[in-house]
Amino acid sequence: MCGIVGAIADRDVVPVLIEGLKRLEYRGYDSAGIAVVGESEVRRVRRTGRVSEMENAAIAEGFHANLGIGHTRWATHGGVTEANAHPHISQGVALVHNGIIENHEEQRERLRELGYQFESQTDTEVIAHLIHHYLKQGNDLLGALQCAVKDLTGAYALAVVSRKEPGRMVCARMGCPLLVGLGEGENFVASDVSAILQATRRVIFLEEGDTAEVTREGVRVFDAGNVEIQREVHVSDVSLASLELGPYRHFMQKEIHEQPRALADTIEAVIDGGFDAALFGKDAEAVLRGIEGVQILACGTSYYAGMTARYWMEAISGLPCSVEIASEYRYRAAHANPKHLIVTISQSGETLDTMEALKYAKSLGHLHTLSVCNVPESAIPRASELVCYTRAGAEIGVASTKAFTTQLAALFQLCVVLGKLHGKVSAADEADYLEQLRFLPGSVQHALNLEPQIALWAEKFASKHNALFLGRGLHYPIALEGALKLKEISYIHAEAYP
Repeated sequence: MCGIVGAIADRDVVPVLIEGLKRLEYRGYDSAGIAVVGESEVRRVRRTGRVSEMENAAIAEGFHANLGIGHTRWATHGGVTEANAHPHISQGVALVHNGIIENHEEQRERLRELGYQFESQTDTEVIAHLIHHYLKQGNDLLGALQCAVKDLTGAYALAVVSRKEPGRMVCARMGCPLLVGLGEGENFVASDVSAILQATRRVIFLEEGDTAEVTREGVRVFDAGNVEIQREVHVSDVSLASLELGPYRHFMQKEIHEQPRALADTIEAVIDGGFDAALFGKDAEAVLRGIEGVQILACGTSYYAGMTARYWMEAISGLPCSVEIASEYRYRAAHANPKHLIVTISQSGETLDTMEALKYAKSLGHLHTLSVCNVPESAIPRASELVCYTRAGAEIGVASTKAFTTQLAALFQLCVVLGKLHGKVSAADEADYLEQLRFLPGSVQHALNLEPQIALWAEKFASKHNALFLGRGLHYPIALEGALKLKEISYIHAEAYP
């Protein structure tokens, strides 16, 4: 996963860029770089390896500027080399990019015919040359970006600066998250709010197809038709403490131990008010009462949460439920049932395949949608009719932990609410389910208290090269999630079977 940060200010922005990239390290990366705009030139430093190595090089080379962009890269097109690291530059235009450009080879050939030479193997360099090409046609930087993105097929979040326009940066978003941070006499761009929390909490989430111009004085946002538009300003409630490691060895360990609190926060509303449809939105009761089936769409760990929920859904609500990997659903000739509820699950609310699957479902004629998400005001909840926010807090670790368990808690609530509305859950049943939820955080804490014993077991398994996770019924998706976790964090081969 890649990360973007950009800043324009009266002060030196290099420390802002470096700190922002450090806060994005948790996403995983293999190289990092920044580009800054001086009086007449763009200066760049890139390094493979850690952000700290790039930081040391920037300090040694005396980097200072009021405008700059930075990036952490996880290699997709092209190997892990300094030449492939971002930012990429085309004759004074510097650019950072998250995403994948699907038609980059076609555009590369076109640009070669126009005389452009390529120094990297990346799809990103294509975009830099395209922007420069449109600058030569007489466009300003914003206009050149807006022309260039029309030539692109794929997903992107872009931040761009130019030596000829040292008073602004421009950005664009399609299929990858990007936001603008609002300060006092300074403004920012980032792929994740954590990158700029040290500077501001006021943010604008760019929508699909948006472009934006960012100066010290303000921000102008344009929709996919290049019409200037006002986007809502949000105040982030992400805690800075949640971004700090504290006494733990790594963020995954920290987040495992945060599960009791995260679960308590996620179920707080239902414990206080019961299994009420209003948990999912003010119009939820009317919508959910008319539902005749449920289709769950998700990827990875969220998919396994959905698989688990299927057992509850059919047993508790009596409604038929199917679960599908979002990336598969969006590429098949699916058939819509307007009386089925589409449920999408995504920790970030920005999972590209899940977002595209949601769009596809709506285009087929599905009328009712509900998202389970951990990040308020992210793309998937904004595109959904109803929403249930988990309250897990920021999840920094790459391998999901507390997001998974809070998704299960949220989905269980949905199953019981549907059961009530469809006459399958009695008052006695509801009281029993509430009692089970009340004990949930404490039960999880009890399991975490076994960590010393679990560590001893882990020592016995550490030398093994293969692992089988077995589970029947409700425990089968849990086995799948367990196998995924072992593969993710240890690279030990693992499979799950029913």
